[in-house]
Amino acid sequence: MIEDKTPQRTSIAQLGEFGLIDHLTKNFEINQASTLTGIGDDAAVLDFKDKKTVISTDLLIEGVHFDLAYMPLRHLGYKAVVVNISDICAMNAKATQILVSIAVSNRFPLEALEELFDGITLAANEYKVDVIGGDTTSSQKGMIISITVIGEAEENEIVYRNGAGQTDLLVVTGDLGAAYMGLQVLEREKQVFQVNPNSQPDLDVYTYLIERQLKPEARKDVRTLLHALEIKPTAMIDISDGLSSEIMHICKQSKVGCNLYEDKLPLDPQFMNVCEEFDLDATTVAINGGEDYELLFTIKMEDFEKIKGNPNFTIIGHMTQESEGIHLVTRANTRIPLKARGWNALSEE
Repeated sequence: MIEDKTPQRTSIAQLGEFGLIDHLTKNFEINQASTLTGIGDDAAVLDFKDKKTVISTDLLIEGVHFDLAYMPLRHLGYKAVVVNISDICAMNAKATQILVSIAVSNRFPLEALEELFDGITLAANEYKVDVIGGDTTSSQKGMIISITVIGEAEENEIVYRNGAGQTDLLVVTGDLGAAYMGLQVLEREKQVFQVNPNSQPDLDVYTYLIERQLKPEARKDVRTLLHALEIKPTAMIDISDGLSSEIMHICKQSKVGCNLYEDKLPLDPQFMNVCEEFDLDATTVAINGGEDYELLFTIKMEDFEKIKGNPNFTIIGHMTQESEGIHLVTRANTRIPLKARGWNALSEE
């Protein structure tokens, strides 16, 4: 919301498509031994030998998935990479390469794209993934980012959504709901700014929540932590659309039910305070908010002692027979049917 009044603007038309690609990709480094050839040929060449390859892709569209009124382009580039890597982490695999494709309108000068790619480069370095290709094209309106991520894992390491058993424990990493409340804070301040452009927000008390929204992190550490504990999840998914939606995905594909306990939900104190400030129910936000990019997984009952008391994980429920349904057990010990009220990309609202 703080605008540079005299920005340098270099038209990307001056560079042409290939000149633009050369300019934006010159800082990418090769970190993975499996990358034989990256950017610069008709296709990348990868060599995973005896490991299995996992691939995921995601599309981010201006006005639908992000708002440049408060999303810095550097943060957007970083987040675009992270949300894709999170999908690979949810397979209990290691991300190794990404492909980056962008479409932009002529309102974006070269300097804006440099900011975006600074964030992509930072994320690539942080997560040790190689940028091996992609595409650039024009857009009639706004910005579109598509990232495809490639990863590797031994066949016996990969975890799917359909392996949860009827007595398994439900576990989550980190805390829930903070990213959604960070978005609420940013949306509120945007409205204030539109009324009074001279107003500058004081966001210090919301630092954690805003960071969870603008600069999330994929839980690449969980694979290592679980391996050290000698635990292999029976099912796993990342929390992008909201806890309730992700639980229902696991239950549907594993053909089980679930009891989720309200008093077990891990909630950050700053999150609790801001929910009160916005007069929102913390539990409702925590289970429906989305964009936490934590990992939700199930483990066998006999692994309880291995994970009990570990500060990285919280046991929030257990699976049941499919016929018992999917429920939230409130603090008052009332069972409420759980519904998916998280993010719906195709919603007409």
